[in-house]
Amino acid sequence: MDFTSWLLVTLAALLVTDVVRNWRPHNFPPGPWALPILGNIFTGLDFQSINKVRMQLAEQYGPVFSLRKGSTRMVFVSGYKMVKEALVNQMDSFVDRPVVPLFHKTFKGIGIALSNGYLWKQQRKFANTHLRYFGEGQRSLEKYIQVESEFLCEAFKEEQRGPFNPHYTITTAVCNIISSVVFGQRFEYSDQTFRTVLELDNEAVLLAGSPLVQLYDVYPSLLDHLPGPHQTLHRNYREIMAFLAKQVEKHREEWNPEDPRDFIDVYLAEMEKKKEDPQAGFNIETLLVCTLDLIEAGTESSSTTLRWALVYMMHHPEIQEKVQAEIDRVIGESRQPAAADRPNLPFTDAVIHEIQRMGNIVPLGFPKMATKDATLGGYLIPKGTSLTTALGSVLFDKNEWATPDNFNPEHFLDSEGKFRRREAFLPFSAGLHNTPSGMHST
Repeated sequence: MDFTSWLLVTLAALLVTDVVRNWRPHNFPPGPWALPILGNIFTGLDFQSINKVRMQLAEQYGPVFSLRKGSTRMVFVSGYKMVKEALVNQMDSFVDRPVVPLFHKTFKGIGIALSNGYLWKQQRKFANTHLRYFGEGQRSLEKYIQVESEFLCEAFKEEQRGPFNPHYTITTAVCNIISSVVFGQRFEYSDQTFRTVLELDNEAVLLAGSPLVQLYDVYPSLLDHLPGPHQTLHRNYREIMAFLAKQVEKHREEWNPEDPRDFIDVYLAEMEKKKEDPQAGFNIETLLVCTLDLIEAGTESSSTTLRWALVYMMHHPEIQEKVQAEIDRVIGESRQPAAADRPNLPFTDAVIHEIQRMGNIVPLGFPKMATKDATLGGYLIPKGTSLTTALGSVLFDKNEWATPDNFNPEHFLDSEGKFRRREAFLPFSAGLHNTPSGMHST
């Protein structure tokens, strides 16, 4: 047998093995045909086309369907009814996070967002407790926001009414609020080092949504040795982690356990207390990942929401006028807005919620993993299966919103003009293992 024959036989054997190994389990959610070896990596579930593709797949296969990434089967859930069933009614069945190779290289299954089990419970409990302490105790988070808003307004005034891109001015302002709690300081908008960190993170977030980078999850061991945009993403995170390491090292040098100044200081104290409990994960490596979790969650979602706010207000000047009139009537010009004003600003509150709905900032929730065999929409979801919720499908569900494709603050107002909460408003996911975005973005 010549070389060509051997090659054909080997290829045929590989294809047969792939088909047998990846045969769809009995009563598993349906989905489109998958390419041998590669799976459905070219289906188009990237940030640019996710909404269109998700709608097409949901219409064809129903609200619970499946795709394959390499040999890994993933379940996708679409529409408010089924997303609520997965995240709320069956939250105990979908608590953990699966290992996603693209992010595991940086986050390593530790920290707050991508950890599981005992370590996750300990880290999240600690973060919630101490962010609340530094955010509402010594100096309220509201005060940090008010101070930063003054800097932001001054920065806008300096543009002297000329056209400018507010992207990183807004991003720096938002990040400064969580930085004040985590690092105990804010950064000047002209600080080039901090600006670079924000640019690196923004690029990493954008790259993570591209099909070429997602290919890394199929063959991480191979692509580790090949060039490509995944290398840029990993390099960006290495540089960000180096910046965070310098911040932590500075805190260690100046640390006074009797006078904790911020989140990092109290974390260093907790490391001393939990030396006898290594499974809780209180160490420098986890501190760095927790800090990255908080910075990303506290920056990206809120700053993107503010940029969408500018877009929608420019496109809807009549709504902008109503918001301004309500603010002028309730707050006036002699003081800054405060959280206590919120009940008296129903229209403004409704507009902010509608901006988040239409902005659809997180079209796909970060994957969860079935902790036990479960049934969803009549289909079997075996233990260990990755499950992703199409949050965008909830925010545009025609059964939940009167005019889902139009900007309409009335979605969040009752017949008397009072603000009303909507169960189908899930911009950052829901359930026990929600992302840190949901901790401080609403």
